[in-house]
Amino acid sequence: MSQNSKLRVIFMGTPEFAVTILDAIVQSEHEVVGVVTVADKPAGRGQQLRESAVKIYSKDKGFLILQPEKLKDENFHDDLGALNADIFVVVAFRMLPEIVWAMPPKGTINLHASLLPKYRGAAPINWAIINGEKETGVTTFFINQVIDTGSVLEQEKVAISENMNAGELHDSLMNLGAELTVKTLNDIANNTIQAIPQDENLAKELPHAPKIFKQDCKIDWTENAQVIHNKIRGLSPYPAAWCTLKNEKKNEVISFKLFTSKLVDEIPTSKVLVKHTDGILFPCKDGFVCISELQPEGKRRMNFKEFLAGNSLEDLKIQD
Repeated sequence: MSQNSKLRVIFMGTPEFAVTILDAIVQSEHEVVGVVTVADKPAGRGQQLRESAVKIYSKDKGFLILQPEKLKDENFHDDLGALNADIFVVVAFRMLPEIVWAMPPKGTINLHASLLPKYRGAAPINWAIINGEKETGVTTFFINQVIDTGSVLEQEKVAISENMNAGELHDSLMNLGAELTVKTLNDIANNTIQAIPQDENLAKELPHAPKIFKQDCKIDWTENAQVIHNKIRGLSPYPAAWCTLKNEKKNEVISFKLFTSKLVDEIPTSKVLVKHTDGILFPCKDGFVCISELQPEGKRRMNFKEFLAGNSLEDLKIQD
């Protein structure tokens, strides 16, 4: 890439996912001239101010860091303009007002963890697995007025294996996304990029990826085993699927988070929990789901052997 095609980049992002993409840009021939991230927020018992992963990384690199409370703040706009960026790159950040995303001469690009227009929304990684998809991917696109609807620039696919969970898919897409973002910047710099508008008629028929709430994570054991397995792995490790069990001996109902599952061939003969070589078998509509990692309310995450060392399955019953 020639010196003339090196882009001046302002990066906007918050979590660890975004750090990997930012680092890839730093390692490329493009120049990061500023970083925008969320304001420090109090967290934990002591309410100490916590910095975002992107800020921690950017401080170490010595980047100019902007942390606007309001994205429509005119002083923030002035600060952005003064940096003379060619392009903005947005990864896992807030929705930008038009006055911001329309500012750079080469536009503002976003990296989304799905094959747009499929899985527009806040939780594309989780929903792809929950819905039993066999593949997903990453997409770079130009930001416009409506979230996740801008013209697609480039895409890369990745396979989703039978037992892959959201955390594993997250890491795979994070690394793939870093490569794709740099490739997109290179192609924009060299004027070889082609922006393809998303098909809105097709988008209406495709699944979306709305924000996930606690009630969305509750397991319904009357569903099919495959549906339950997909839900558990699609929510692992965060926010985590959960269910309630009643300890009849103690006459108390306990909430459990479920992290690791797989399907087994056993045919249910009764609706009770069963010990298995690889975990605890939970009965469902058409079989059993084998749970090997779980977390009782108020305790740490543990494997099934640790759990069984202090608990009897005979005392536990599934609650609706």
